Amino acid sequence: MEETTNAADAADTLGLGGRWFDPLWRLEVRLSPLEQQLLGTSRVRRLAHIAHAGAAALTTTQTYTRLEHSLGLLALVAHFAPGDDAARAAALLHDVGHLPYSHTLEGLEGLDHHDLSHQRILTLRPLLEPHGITPEQIIAIDEGEVPSPLTARAGTMKLDHLDSFLRSGQAHGRTRTMPSRILPRLRLDGGTVDTDLETAVELARLVAAEARAQRSPADVLPVAVLRDLVSTALAAPEQALSREQLVEMTDAELWTALVACPATRDGARRLREDPAGWEVLRDSEAPAGGTHLTHRISRGYLDLPTVDGEVLRNQEIEALTAQLPLEFVIRR
Repeated sequence: MEETTNAADAADTLGLGGRWFDPLWRLEVRLSPLEQQLLGTSRVRRLAHIAHAGAAALTTTQTYTRLEHSLGLLALVAHFAPGDDAARAAALLHDVGHLPYSHTLEGLEGLDHHDLSHQRILTLRPLLEPHGITPEQIIAIDEGEVPSPLTARAGTMKLDHLDSFLRSGQAHGRTRTMPSRILPRLRLDGGTVDTDLETAVELARLVAAEARAQRSPADVLPVAVLRDLVSTALAAPEQALSREQLVEMTDAELWTALVACPATRDGARRLREDPAGWEVLRDSEAPAGGTHLTHRISRGYLDLPTVDGEVLRNQEIEALTAQLPLEFVIRR
């Protein structure tokens, strides 16, 4: 694994030639035989058809996939802990339980992507064990039950979120420094991202920008509307969509089901063709009466890196935390 500017013409996600070149971090990873096999499984391939940004992929420039993020996390683990085969496998598998449109549908019907990921990792036992890794090891790493490059101290930034913040920041044009130039300034303290003060402040700026984006109309609107459409389809008398079908779908397959369902057909088409036809208000600003949807944000991803082992304090992050929970009203 090395930093390089000599990428192949196509940064393929197939592991062709036994390598992965990550265009965000500009790292080349020499893939292990297990990693190459995992990249060929249906569970991992499905992530190429799940938007990392969820429904916000419909209304923003953040359109990359869960697979790109998972491979980015693999690149970071390979950079900081190249010999930790279990953590590298966990990086590839940590998101395999995501529903269509990622976090957008989390919690519907009691569904939790962590639980689904662990169920799916267990099915990969025949593939993992010949390489000396058990599904239980991967799950323990994902749960933070064992020390790992993927396990940060409570309240501090981990590699999973580091990749998310920088990948999102690049997609939205927020980054002031190329991620590949930030990387040499970073180190792992256990699994916690540690750096110098200047870099920590820059990372905090990206964390705050991500939190504001998730509270913006461009994010709140499609998330609220899509959640409502899926809830309607799940409850439709014609049984257009079942819980069991939902957990296996890709984004495109979900859209097909919503357009086929009489109860959601018009709403799905409106969301795709005219998302600006809705308005988003804070709950305290909404007029009484009328038909509307509500959306609640109860948590944020606001953990910061450490500076020489000490957690960075940041007033904007503290203010964003204090605003939670947030309530929104969405109406046509």
